[in-house]
Amino acid sequence: MMSTITERALAATLDHAILKPELTRTDVDAELDIAAEWKVFSVCVRPSDIAYAVSRLEGTGVAVGTVIGFPHGTTSTAAKVAEVRQALADGATEVDMVINIGALRSGFDDAVVADIAAVVEAARGHITKVILETALLDDEQIARGSRLTEQGGAAFVKTSTGFAGGGATVEHVRLMRANVSEGVQVKASGGVRSYADALAMLEAGASRLGTSGSAVILGEARRVDAGEAATGAVDSTSY
Repeated sequence: MMSTITERALAATLDHAILKPELTRTDVDAELDIAAEWKVFSVCVRPSDIAYAVSRLEGTGVAVGTVIGFPHGTTSTAAKVAEVRQALADGATEVDMVINIGALRSGFDDAVVADIAAVVEAARGHITKVILETALLDDEQIARGSRLTEQGGAAFVKTSTGFAGGGATVEHVRLMRANVSEGVQVKASGGVRSYADALAMLEAGASRLGTSGSAVILGEARRVDAGEAATGAVDSTSY
């Protein structure tokens, strides 16, 4: 059982989400500054913010990713491919695509795989994560969507956009982890707001976490680190 994780190890799992449609440039700047201050793995920004984020974060070591077909997944495959190509041209290094949720729920598995595979091909070796939107799916659909994600060649299967009225759950992360091979990773996103949430998702099998609460989560991790340093009692099961 994972009981602790250091601030630095936890930061290396975080994709700091900057995706709300109402965010102003001032809001975006504040979020980018948080990402740089806490040295998270990456930011996940709106497509129109990619080039700006790349420029502002230059030299910080924070990667820039973006979303594709967001948030509903219902844009055409051709449109998703065009988004990926533009994202890479603007400097994104990872893309998080939304699966065609209706096609998945309809059992159109070949269409789902083809949609994913086209995005993966367009990404040209850059990491592609596939968002299932688990709040809109039952367990069978989550399990099948996870397997189809692997068939399409994506590097990650991801729980949620955070815009569909529900986010990641421990049970869904475990289900996703159980339905892909070791070569595919799981990203938990949506509702990951605390250090305890982060630990629970990592313990369930996630290796990347999407959150807009990076400062809160890492602040809690820093306090845990400080407490352990003061007592010298670092749990041998720490992540």
